[in-house]
Amino acid sequence: MTSQPTLQQSGSGPANPDGHGSGLQAGLKNRHLTMIAIGGVIGAGLFVGSSSGIATAGPGILLSYALVGTLVVLVMRMLGEMSAANPTSGSFSAHADRALGGWAGFSIGWLYWFFWVVVLAVESTAGAKILSDWIPAVPQWGWALIVMLVLTATNLVSVGSYGEFEFWFAGIKVVAIAAFIVVGLLAVFGVLPGVHADQASFSNLTGHGGFLPHGPGSILTGVLLVVFSFMGSEIATLAAGESEDPQSAVTKATNSIIWRIAVFYLGSILVVVSLIPWNDKAITDKGSYVAALDSLGIAHAGQIMNFIVLTSVLSCLNSGLYTASRMAFSLGQRGDAPKVFARTTGRGVPRTAILVSVAFGFVAVFFNYKFPDTVFLFLVNSSGAVALFVWLVICFSQLRMRRIIQREAPEKLVVRMWLYPYLTWAAALLIVFVLGYMLTDTEHDGRETVLLSLLVAAVVLVIAVVKQKLAGGHGHRAAADEAAGTEQIPAG
Repeated sequence: MTSQPTLQQSGSGPANPDGHGSGLQAGLKNRHLTMIAIGGVIGAGLFVGSSSGIATAGPGILLSYALVGTLVVLVMRMLGEMSAANPTSGSFSAHADRALGGWAGFSIGWLYWFFWVVVLAVESTAGAKILSDWIPAVPQWGWALIVMLVLTATNLVSVGSYGEFEFWFAGIKVVAIAAFIVVGLLAVFGVLPGVHADQASFSNLTGHGGFLPHGPGSILTGVLLVVFSFMGSEIATLAAGESEDPQSAVTKATNSIIWRIAVFYLGSILVVVSLIPWNDKAITDKGSYVAALDSLGIAHAGQIMNFIVLTSVLSCLNSGLYTASRMAFSLGQRGDAPKVFARTTGRGVPRTAILVSVAFGFVAVFFNYKFPDTVFLFLVNSSGAVALFVWLVICFSQLRMRRIIQREAPEKLVVRMWLYPYLTWAAALLIVFVLGYMLTDTEHDGRETVLLSLLVAAVVLVIAVVKQKLAGGHGHRAAADEAAGTEQIPAG
């Protein structure tokens, strides 16, 4: 297997035959990639969604987070192995295309795009609610429109402007959660003025019905509630393709995922359940982090947390639009989407891919306001399990890709999956188990989410297979790769 060209090369030449730019460009700096990688694992779901997890599993929610965190570490290691060997804007979709076939790359690419355009609607609505509470003169739909337009504009300017916005958004999240952990631990150890030992103590982990007050089964229920808050950790591998040194960026992002999850997820949740009893009504009434801040007597804790959540929402929106557009760009390059998606401006921005993605985001926002309990609920539930589908495809892609790379270009294995293939298979089986367990969950809509997501996935898969049959098998694959300036890895 010969060397894969970088994104700077892959977008040049035939990829834009009518002169609409020279492809994606390396506009992200190292500090951008570092903060995108760190902030990518801190979503608004951590701040907003942890309350229900704590109420369901008690302090045992730490084991739920640890279990999902371990799974994410394994999946990111696999993805890092493939992306370091072949950095590309399509990330796991492009890897699936090469390792499993065009049907896999098409299906998972479009499902992932669908997931993020729905996220655009969810997050813009969440952000609009906070902003309208602050400035009620502007209606919620007005704030949703403003937020979407501003972030669309930043993405249209250049990839560097996206990186700069995300650098500051992610930076605020990182500083806020780090400060929360430090202050919380000082309180737990009794060295924070005004906080008494009986109010904040590690004894809260076992003193209110035990560490697992609802039994061991609550750990798995907790997994269902927290698993989706980890979605976004893979964004760093997509963004790395537009950096000056993609291989180094992917390697760093992959190697740092363990401490990032340990500190930001496990560390902050440990502080929450140590500061106040897990069954304190304030956790569900106010939110876990607001309740924890309130317990320390910090003034305006709710507004402080609203600001942090708003920052997380804007960060998620910014990255969601970026991610959806780059996936659309990659699909266009490979012939799985209209070729206009693969056109870029002179600054290397896939303008059409961005505008189409945000247009569908606006449609989803409209459904959220007009038909929240019917059409929009269907969109949310039918995209809910896509994260698990993506992780499962990454597992199977890595199983095949490792053999190909080892045979053709072993020097590209600068990042290696641990205990291959055993840990890969273990991760895949865990994902299948979680999906199966969701089918038994009727209380938290797990069954409906999986069934509707499977329905949408089946529709997309049928379209992929029909398209491949009409195109004559793999023949169009090589043509699409040649047009994009990339090389087809042998199927082995």
